[in-house]
Amino acid sequence: MRISVVSGERGGFQDGKSRHAAAKLWESTMEALSGKVGIDCSREVAYRGLPLDFNDPSSNHLLAALPFSETQPWLSQLELVDMRLGQVLYESGKVQPYVYFPTTAIVSLLYVTENGSSAEIAVVGFEGIVGVSLFMGGETSPSRAVVQSAGHGFRLRASVLKEAFSNSVPVRLLLLRYAQALITQVSQTAVCNRHHAVEQQLCRWLLMSLDRLPGNHLRMTQELISNMLGVRREGVTENAHRLQQAGLIRYARGHIEVLDRKGLEKRACECYAVVKREYDRLLPDNWTN
Repeated sequence: MRISVVSGERGGFQDGKSRHAAAKLWESTMEALSGKVGIDCSREVAYRGLPLDFNDPSSNHLLAALPFSETQPWLSQLELVDMRLGQVLYESGKVQPYVYFPTTAIVSLLYVTENGSSAEIAVVGFEGIVGVSLFMGGETSPSRAVVQSAGHGFRLRASVLKEAFSNSVPVRLLLLRYAQALITQVSQTAVCNRHHAVEQQLCRWLLMSLDRLPGNHLRMTQELISNMLGVRREGVTENAHRLQQAGLIRYARGHIEVLDRKGLEKRACECYAVVKREYDRLLPDNWTN
């Protein structure tokens, strides 16, 4: 499915009236298309105080921040995609044909060892893009990209983004700033996994996931969390139970509800704050909820 985007004069979707008009246009368009492609168009996410549908590209903050005059040639080639839990977007060492801009999904970047063990090195949601290596000079990555929380997003052919990166200064500067923020997350995650307790890692992981979701609910099994953190499942079970007893979360059958975010922040290590400050410094305002 090919989708076209229309915006106002100010560039991107920064103008409130333009974003509202774009949202209304997308709503009517997707209502017409939903019967043909089987997409549920009723779900909404919160974006900078304005409710926008998951099928609006401006629900991804990088797309929203880019000037419309610069992105108009390739925005019409964005494809709305359903991102299923556990779906592999690209494998280690494989050429990546697309980049992905999540809107309501979360994607984990994992490093997988030769014996099959894995650990999460970064997480990407509506604040970013999956496929940084494509515009950083390489066609492949040693990591694997897996959908951690199901939802939707947009994909774009790699060749289109690389051309925009080469020809547009605003596109290039914004993507490079995002890449720097992502590098900070990767390096800080490595430090956290090596030096901090499982409970601190779990709190950091929950907070970073919440920053990339419209609410305070996550659907995630303990086994999947243990794979993400690279720790034993028993360790996740024990610490999740401890957080639940403290009244910070409610956990049942793969469903996690965060009850006390401030409490989680107090129990998390400094790694969460370090990464968040860098994203806030480098990227447009209000990239998180």
